[in-house]
Amino acid sequence: MVDFKDAAFGAGHDHIFLGVGHEKNERKTWAVIALCSAMMLVEIVGGSMFGSLALVADGLHMSTHAGAMLIAALAYSYARKHATDSRFVFGTGKLGDLAGFTSAIVLAMIALLIGYEAASRFLSPVPIHFGEAIPIAAVGLFVNLASVWLLNGGDHDHGHDDHAHEEEVQKIFALADRGGYLESKEDIPQPHAFKAIVRMPDGEFGVEFEEHEHHDDADEAATRDHNIGAAYIHVMADAAVSVLAIIGLVLARAFGWLWMDALAGIIGALVIANWSYGLMRDTGAILLDMNCDRRMAENVRHAIEDLGDKVVDLHVWRVGPGHMSAVVSVATDETQRDSRFYHAVLGRFMGLSHVTVEVQPLQTAA
Repeated sequence: MVDFKDAAFGAGHDHIFLGVGHEKNERKTWAVIALCSAMMLVEIVGGSMFGSLALVADGLHMSTHAGAMLIAALAYSYARKHATDSRFVFGTGKLGDLAGFTSAIVLAMIALLIGYEAASRFLSPVPIHFGEAIPIAAVGLFVNLASVWLLNGGDHDHGHDDHAHEEEVQKIFALADRGGYLESKEDIPQPHAFKAIVRMPDGEFGVEFEEHEHHDDADEAATRDHNIGAAYIHVMADAAVSVLAIIGLVLARAFGWLWMDALAGIIGALVIANWSYGLMRDTGAILLDMNCDRRMAENVRHAIEDLGDKVVDLHVWRVGPGHMSAVVSVATDETQRDSRFYHAVLGRFMGLSHVTVEVQPLQTAA
């Protein structure tokens, strides 16, 4: 007999797989849009009033910057508003990755345009109005640095709760016999590390749990919010271009090296193209359901096979920032082990938010 059972640890059956800082990142993105839009209006209106074509051009460039931020903001809003929409089979957690992939394409196009313009300047140098160009580049750098500060927010939230650093707390949990395993009758909190004493009829048994630091690439890939990351790359790319532009303009003005402005443009285009490629690679892998956390898959396999059972089939993929899903087919000769047993085994894995288990007799699988 084959037994199917589905559960979503930490998220429930509503399939809400949004990142921990979803709403906070959404507010940050809208704040950057407001800043860029205000700067865009000031530059376009001021340039029109004072006859500065360079100021108008930078204002139009700022509008593309605000447009890129708008992609991220709308993705956050749509994902939040439709998080419980049953049409999205695995929720809207991957919408941010789709927005990040779109932003990567926009960045690639910007890199091509900058590179083309820079190459044209090499072949046909044009006069540069240093008195206007340098201050505008400086103002652009200031706006980009302000945007970086808004997106970063001055905090580094890794998704850990403050209660992990509180004083030691002791609590008694009643356990129920589920026929082959014991299950707590109430939810057990998941701090970074804790010690448990299990009282059994034949004595007391101590069990120690410790959560290790999450600094490897697999953890980052599983929890990274590519939507806010794409917005961050946009402002960082603009800031880098502004710095290179200021350096190129200052050197061109001081030594008459007009080619320095074009060289700065080419370097900036290469930097943006590199960031675009990395973002496209990471988000594309998630959109294609590539396993971005191989350690999680191995942990799931070992947790089951260490019990003497066999994992016949296993698929692990990301459904949102910090949320992994798994489909597991298990073969066992233990008749008392049903899907509930394996859900209890896998329920201890942080970040494994949705699990589907199929249980079949070992001889059938063989």
